[in-house]
Parts: sequence; structure tokens; C-alpha cells
Amino acid sequence: MAKLKIKLTRKQILSEVRAYIMITVGLLIYSFAWTNIITPAKFIGGGLPGISTLLELATGGFLDMGTYYFILNTMLLIAGLIIIGPTFGIKTVYAVCLMSTALSVLPSIVPADLVGLQDDKLLSAVLGGALCGLGIAICFMNGGSTGGTDILAMIVNKFYNMSLGKLLMLFDIIIIGCSYFIYHNISAIIYGYIVLGVMGNTIDMVMAGSRQSCQLMVISKKYDQIADRIVNVAHRGVTVLDGSGWYTKNPQKVLMIFCRRSESTTICRIVKEQDSDAFISNAAISGVYGNGFENLKLKQRNNKSEN
Repeated sequence: MAKLKIKLTRKQILSEVRAYIMITVGLLIYSFAWTNIITPAKFIGGGLPGISTLLELATGGFLDMGTYYFILNTMLLIAGLIIIGPTFGIKTVYAVCLMSTALSVLPSIVPADLVGLQDDKLLSAVLGGALCGLGIAICFMNGGSTGGTDILAMIVNKFYNMSLGKLLMLFDIIIIGCSYFIYHNISAIIYGYIVLGVMGNTIDMVMAGSRQSCQLMVISKKYDQIADRIVNVAHRGVTVLDGSGWYTKNPQKVLMIFCRRSESTTICRIVKEQDSDAFISNAAISGVYGNGFENLKLKQRNNKSEN
């Protein structure tokens, strides 16, 4: 029993270490997109990095972007702690500190013209938005958060019944629109909105791709051997269904397996190793909810009885 407890604890520690490593990678990608792609092209995106860029340019570089980002995030975290309560974890604090440092240090380490896209604004907007979305998605998938306007939206939502998504979109539209007063160019606003759109779609694609699952249906006379190997080797559950061949009129067993998309190749290989004549169908599904997959989160309705 003691050994099992130590093993589980070690597993949890390794899981947390991996999560922090992935959050670090994601935030470095996000910071690189800002400092080496978006900012050199002379337009901005949304969120707190956008506000920080505006402040840096408006004050003539009195403080750098990373310092402004840290100050604003610290103010929002304190305000959120007072108004909303202790809902922000240590990963959010870590993400804020790391990204503030990266936004300040990267410009002095990595040349601003490293990518060489500062003269191609459209490509800079698309690539910058894609890298921002990839970085944020990696951070989200590992339990991290960049704080920023998310906290501001939650504070506003506490007093006004408004959608968080709509609030965040409104903040980003205003932030990017304010770039006109810095660059005095409508095109800078348009490219900023392109960054915003590409970033949102990239986040959705990466997040959805990580959760995408498959439903495999297997018909084989060696169904019992296949099921045992899938359970013992692939560590996925198998459901045995009763079927009947319409042409032969013979009863047969059908295996139904739910798995991650990345696991489907391994399971298909197991099936073919046991029975090369097995019939397999592989259907992509948007989500599986339950043990071993995603948790289904539903809002509870408040049913009030009418008098």
C-alpha cells in the first residue's frame, strides 16, 4: 500500500512538471509571435499584450512591453482577488511572470527581423495570429492561463449579466481600434483584426484536435482475442454487441471501441494482427464524455415553482 501511494505521488509530480514545461513552451511561442512578428510589422492584436504595446508606444518606450504587461496583470489579479475571490491558481501567476519576462527579454536576445516578415503585413498577421493561438492553446490544455482581459471580463460579468465571450471580443475590438491613434492608419486596425480571427480559429482547431475521438466497430470471428488484446495492450474498454449478417443470416459479434484519434492506429494494428480478414469501420466523432474521456459540464437549471 505504501509503495502504491509513493508511485501515485511520483506520477502526479511528473504530470505537474510536464504541465509547467508545456505551459512554458506555449507562452514562449506566444511571446515570440508578439515580439518578433506582430510588433515589427507595426500593428497590434488584442488582449493585455495589445494594451501593453499601446502604452509602450504612447509613452515613447518609458517602460517596455513586458513591464507594462506585468503591472497591468498584477493590478487585475489583485482586483480579481478582491472582487471575485481566490479563483486564480499558481499556474496563472507563473504564466503572468514568465510571459512578462519573455516579452521584456526576447527583443534583446532574438533580433526583431529574424523572421523577416515586417514588410509583409498580411503574412505577419496570419503567422503571428497562428502562433499566438498555438501558444495559448498549449497553455490552456495544460491548465495554464495568461490572465489579462479574461480577469477583467469576469469582473464585469460579476456586476452585469453579459457573456464572457462577447465581453472579451468587445475588449479586443476596442484595443485594436485604439491602435489608430498610434499608427494613424486604418490598415493597422484591419491587420489587427486578422490576427484576432486567425488566433481564435487556431485555438479552436488545436483544442478540438486534442479532444477528437474515434468510434471503431470491428466484426471478426476472433472477437474475444481482439477484445482481450485491446483491453490489455491499448488499455481501452470494449463493448461486445450482438449482430446478425443479413446475407448469411448467421449471428456474429460486433466490437465497439471508443478511443482517442491518436490511439486508433494502434487499435487497428492489434485487430489486423489477430485477424487479417476482420472488418473495421473508423468514424471520427466530436467528443466522448465519461470515464477516461472528457467530463460533460452542464449548467443546472433553477426550476422555480409558480404560485
